[in-house]
Amino acid sequence: FSDIHVPYHSIECLTAAIEFVKKEKVDALLLNGDTIDCFRLSRFVKDPRKRNFKLELDTFKAFIEVFEKELKCKIYFKLGNHEERYEHFLFEKAKELVGVEEFEFENIIKARAKGIDMISDKRVIRMNDLCGIHGHEYIGGISAPVNPARGLFLKGKVSCFQGHNHQTSEHTEPTMDGKMITTWSLGCMSELHPAYMPLNKWNHGFAIVELSDNGKDYEFRNKRILKGKVL
Repeated sequence: FSDIHVPYHSIECLTAAIEFVKKEKVDALLLNGDTIDCFRLSRFVKDPRKRNFKLELDTFKAFIEVFEKELKCKIYFKLGNHEERYEHFLFEKAKELVGVEEFEFENIIKARAKGIDMISDKRVIRMNDLCGIHGHEYIGGISAPVNPARGLFLKGKVSCFQGHNHQTSEHTEPTMDGKMITTWSLGCMSELHPAYMPLNKWNHGFAIVELSDNGKDYEFRNKRILKGKVL
């Protein structure tokens, strides 16, 4: 699941995804960045009527409880650019609190989701021969000629998936030595037409990755969601 942006999530999208994934009996759930929006901590002009950070954390805690109850699996939490807003806020507004354990973002999350595993520092995820990133790891971002998946291919040159762009896409190219490189971008799970970008190319979606026991092979299924139906 990528780009949920709590509390600006889509209940319809998440409900459809959870019901679909329950039938798959998954072993783990990866929250692939921008799970929490951190709206009030951003550097942008903020609408004072919008939700505060405490409410975002409370809503996140409620979602984790739903995921644990419905999916009964291990949960991994990767930091995206929106989660990094918290650290940037501390650097700019509360430097004296940097390094204090109680104020570290990882500890704030784990206090609300004790069994969760954190993936921080822009680390690349490894799933057999498949790599995974949120999508903000490259300095300057990933340009998207044709679609985000092709942009990811041009940057990474390895089979990989990303979120961040809120758009489902796929790109494949063979190599000279007969290998096949495929890159994917995932749809988001947030509202599709926020006030700051009412017109866009976003769509709802998620992905399922099935890993082979040989430590190399995998199957990647990139799903789209339209009006509460998984496609």
